[in-house]
Amino acid sequence: MGRPSIAVTGATGGIGRRVAQQLSVSGQSVRLVVRDPGRAPALDNAGVAIASYSDRDALRRAFDGISTLFFVSAAEAVDRLEQHLRVVEAAADAGIARIVYTSFLGAAPDATFTLARDHFHTEEHIRDAGLDHTFLRDSLYVDVLPYFVGDDRVIRAPAGDGRFAPVTRDDVADVASAVLLDPTGHDGRTYDVTGPMLLTMAHVADALSEATGRPVAYEAETIDEAYASRTTYGAPDWEVAGWVSSYAAIAAGELEVVSDTVERIAGHPPTDLRDWLVAHGDEVQHLQE
Repeated sequence: MGRPSIAVTGATGGIGRRVAQQLSVSGQSVRLVVRDPGRAPALDNAGVAIASYSDRDALRRAFDGISTLFFVSAAEAVDRLEQHLRVVEAAADAGIARIVYTSFLGAAPDATFTLARDHFHTEEHIRDAGLDHTFLRDSLYVDVLPYFVGDDRVIRAPAGDGRFAPVTRDDVADVASAVLLDPTGHDGRTYDVTGPMLLTMAHVADALSEATGRPVAYEAETIDEAYASRTTYGAPDWEVAGWVSSYAAIAAGELEVVSDTVERIAGHPPTDLRDWLVAHGDEVQHLQE
C-alpha cells in the first residue's frame, strides 16, 4: 500500500464509511481514524489509526504524514464544539494542509438550529488555522425521516409549513469523494448539499404513507408544545433544544434550499425521498408493524 495522503475520521459511521469505501475503490491510499479498530471496514489500500475526538495527542499521531483530512463532524454532544476544535488543532499540529469538513446547511452564529452554530464556529476555526478547506453544508439526511414518526404514526414537530430538501448519505459521500480526489479544484469553497426538491413535513408523511401502505400524519406543534411533548424523553436540555430548533429552522425558512451540488460535483442527480424509500424498504419496516 502506498503512503496514505487522505485520512478519514468517523470511518465506521454513515458518511465516513461510505467515503472511505469510495476512496479505496478509486485506488487512493487512506488512513481510517476510528475509536474502535474492530469496527473499521476492511478495505484495500487502507490503514487504521486509533483516536477519539477527545484525545488531541492521539489525533496528532493519527494525522502524521497526512496531507488531506476528511473531517466528519462529531456525534451530537454537549462538548461537540470543543471536540471539533481539538481535531482542527491536531490537524494543524500534524502539518495537514487541507480539510474537507461535513457542516450543516445554514451554519451561522445565530442559526435557529442550535447545533448549526457549532458548525459555523468549527468552520471559522478551520479558516483561522490557515488550512485549505472545503465545507459541505448538508441538509437533513433522508434516512432519519422515518424515525420522526411517533408510535401513533404521527410526526409532531414545530416545522409549520416550512420546506427543506433532504439529502441521502450516499449522495453526500459521492460529493465528498469527488472533492477529496480533486486536490485543488474545491479549495475555499462552501457547498450546500441537498436533495432534488423542497418538501414540507406533510409531504414527508405522505411519502411514508405511500411507502408503508399505512397512514402517517403530520401535526404541527408550537414551540412550547414541542418542548412539553419531549419532557418525557429524559434527554438533557441542550439535546432537546437541538431537536426542537431543527424543526423551527425549517419553519423559519432557513433550510429552504435546493442546490445543484450533487449533480455538478458527483455527476448524477440527487436521490428523491420516494425513490430512496422504494430502494430501502428495511428503513420503514418499523412503520409497517
